Amino acid sequence: MPRLFVEELTVIDCASLDAGRGLLGQSWLVDLELEGELDEQGMLFDFGDVKPAIKAVIDRTVDHRLLVPANAPELRMERGRHETRLWFRTEHGELYHRSPDQALCLLDAATVNVAEVEQTLEQAARAEMPENVSVVRLQLREEDIGGAAYRYVHGLRQHAGNCQRIAHGHRSRIRIFRNGERWESRERLLAERWRDIYLGSTADLTDQIEHQGVDCYRFQYRSAQGEFELLIPSSRCDLLHTESTVECIAEHIATELRDEDPSAAIEVRAYEGVRKGAIAQAR
Repeated sequence: MPRLFVEELTVIDCASLDAGRGLLGQSWLVDLELEGELDEQGMLFDFGDVKPAIKAVIDRTVDHRLLVPANAPELRMERGRHETRLWFRTEHGELYHRSPDQALCLLDAATVNVAEVEQTLEQAARAEMPENVSVVRLQLREEDIGGAAYRYVHGLRQHAGNCQRIAHGHRSRIRIFRNGERWESRERLLAERWRDIYLGSTADLTDQIEHQGVDCYRFQYRSAQGEFELLIPSSRCDLLHTESTVECIAEHIATELRDEDPSAAIEVRAYEGVRKGAIAQAR
């Protein structure tokens, strides 16, 4: 039976809930295989139609969403008419998240794992395929970084698109140069500090409270898609006095390193997921 493949069709950037580590940023490369019968053109599916069809499924299913293991014993959830509230116990303390439904992907599982996400996407994609395509296979994989990397979650209140969702994220490499030379030891220190971090803007920080004996930050805002709120242990956060765009993240890191070593010329290449990001310099 004929098979078609597309490697690195797109990248999924999202966040997920983990009972051990808390709120995790995710970036997955997507590889696709289709199987079926040739059509009257001698094709299984025109490549020009494959990418937009599959990407549309990904965008409305998992991309820039918070992936929630709906069967997790750590989860308590209340679904309203237009929004969902959830409480999720982690080793660091309980998370609380409130958002419009479109900011979530509820998985029929006790944990968020790649196989479950692949199955969810494959089921959704099959419904969009022409009749001659009988099998859809999607493989999600992380970028092979081979160096310092960290996972971060954030929300961009002023963004016109789906980045406005308060809990979406990325798995990102970081590259730092001091006086033109790679500063790998500092890359590793930053990656460890931000291993599983929420990067919050002080403009969105509405409260600092103790919740169940744990110091927490509350972030809250209204954006074009609706009301968003996140209560998270402060130990899992770092605060920026700007928006948490990748441009501002790069500038934040460069400025911090310049303050540590004022005589050095610093350059930071901060990535937002895979193969994209921002450069900042401080002298």
